[in-house]
Amino acid sequence: MTSKKNEKYHLILQGALKVFAENGYHRSQVSKIAKAAGVADGTIYLYFKRKEDILIRLFQEKLGELVGKFHESVEGTTDAVEALRTVCSIHFSELESNPELAYVTQIELRQSDLELRKEIGSALKPYIVLIENILEQGIQEQKFRSDLNVKLVRNLIFGAMDEAVTSWLISGRKYSLSDQADETLSFFLSGVSGGQ
Repeated sequence: MTSKKNEKYHLILQGALKVFAENGYHRSQVSKIAKAAGVADGTIYLYFKRKEDILIRLFQEKLGELVGKFHESVEGTTDAVEALRTVCSIHFSELESNPELAYVTQIELRQSDLELRKEIGSALKPYIVLIENILEQGIQEQKFRSDLNVKLVRNLIFGAMDEAVTSWLISGRKYSLSDQADETLSFFLSGVSGGQ
């Protein structure tokens, strides 16, 4: 994409994030997204075939950025416990600092149709694999139990972080989400470490 095209593409995604967060995905119109992005309605269709594509690309882009931050932060880490702590901390702090993104990912994506959820599931895979790899690293480091059901625990860790963000949103963001990271992770660490 050329620089100008790339700029419009990102303006559309930012506009969509704002509109989806304010109106909900199903009540959002492409014309509102165009207005929020500062582009003509027809410009949207040069980049996206339909509104669903905007939501999918928005999620893929934002999740890709988040996973990139995770990898950058844990790269070369020789301590799986610290790597998990870092992932949890970044997850919470990024969504706390961008409540519109938190709302769209936690509330709006769950109300989407089956096809949309399949696309979102495939976009989540690198994140899930990262958690799984950290757990396997912890087993190798002998910090986690050797009999650990890695797939189950990775789903539980992701699910706990996911639910913590949803609860924070539902509460009206009355407390610091970032402050929940250590306690959320400590719960799992006491179960996976096997007293080590």
